[in-house]
Amino acid sequence: MLDKIFTGGKKYWAWMIFLSSIIGAGTLAYLHQYEVGLGVTGMGRDVTWAFYISQLTFFVGVAASAVMVVLPYYLHDYKKFGKITILGEFLAIGAVIMCMTFVFVDMGQPLRVVNMFLHPQLTSPMFWDSVSLMGYLVLNIVISRVVLNAERNGVKPPKWIKPVIYTSIPWAVSIHTVTAFLYCGLAARPFWMSAIMAPRFLATAFAAGPALLIIICFVLRKVSKFDVGKDAIQKLAVIAAYAMFANIFFLALEFFTAYYSGMHHHTQHFQLLYVGLEGNSSLVPWMWTSTVLAAISLYILINPNTRKNEKILGFGAIAVFLSIWMDKGMGLIIAGLVPNPLGYVVDYTPTLIELTISAGIFALGALIISALYKSVLTIRRQV
Repeated sequence: MLDKIFTGGKKYWAWMIFLSSIIGAGTLAYLHQYEVGLGVTGMGRDVTWAFYISQLTFFVGVAASAVMVVLPYYLHDYKKFGKITILGEFLAIGAVIMCMTFVFVDMGQPLRVVNMFLHPQLTSPMFWDSVSLMGYLVLNIVISRVVLNAERNGVKPPKWIKPVIYTSIPWAVSIHTVTAFLYCGLAARPFWMSAIMAPRFLATAFAAGPALLIIICFVLRKVSKFDVGKDAIQKLAVIAAYAMFANIFFLALEFFTAYYSGMHHHTQHFQLLYVGLEGNSSLVPWMWTSTVLAAISLYILINPNTRKNEKILGFGAIAVFLSIWMDKGMGLIIAGLVPNPLGYVVDYTPTLIELTISAGIFALGALIISALYKSVLTIRRQV
């Protein structure tokens, strides 16, 4: 299967070289961070989790969203997801590798990652998060390889793969649930200490993941003429619509709880995000843009006339993805740390080193996903 990734036209190789150059720049930036230390980032004593962990949080959701195509196809025999399920599983592989790489660069010293497994703390959510991510990666690699090989050989997948597929469904939910436990168990961080943090994470995952799959399907249709079918795309849009509605509903619950109860230490974080706090308003444009995009995307996805128009649907999918990325990938983590438990407001801005390393990791994920998609498209074309 892997031999297919080394065959392709000029556009394919130009794209892979472009991604490789970004990965190279990110690698050089990481070597500088490794030599000098995390002091080259915008993190400090108060903001200890920042852009790296924000991206981990977001892309764990993208990885978990593969269950939204795996579950209907394998558990409910929804045949219209036949062409798109493998794309979701390969997307999960790339997303999980990105997540693990973000943990790696955030740790500073690589040996700290090794120590987490050599000296595990069973009470540590970070340990269980790493275990769940590794297990989910292995499950998706095994499932996608076995199913794709069976398809290439024109035979049915072996029976033993079914229990593995069924195991991957609750496992997908668990990886984002455990990620939520990283935050909601911290009593000193009132913005995160919420019983609905895990449901919020799952709602955003089941909106952003299908939205990204819709975008990918449109791109694949244009560059390779591989069409998963309009019915599959419309069903993904409906899933994203329900999940986006749940996401907005959960956020409204958080607003009500904070402001109706008058919890000062909770409302401060919302002030930081939406109006600014003590002169710190760097996140305000991001959050209002996220809010506007969420409203627009929800209208597009719920309204049948706009949802069935694929040009408008493409814009709606992009709006969903960007809205949730701004919320989880920018605001959620940083706002949970500012102000600190003593009420001190600090300003955090990611440095060029952080952004370059992150860009390299984004490119790594895109390269892995592109290579895997190249293999599946080549095999299906041959079949």
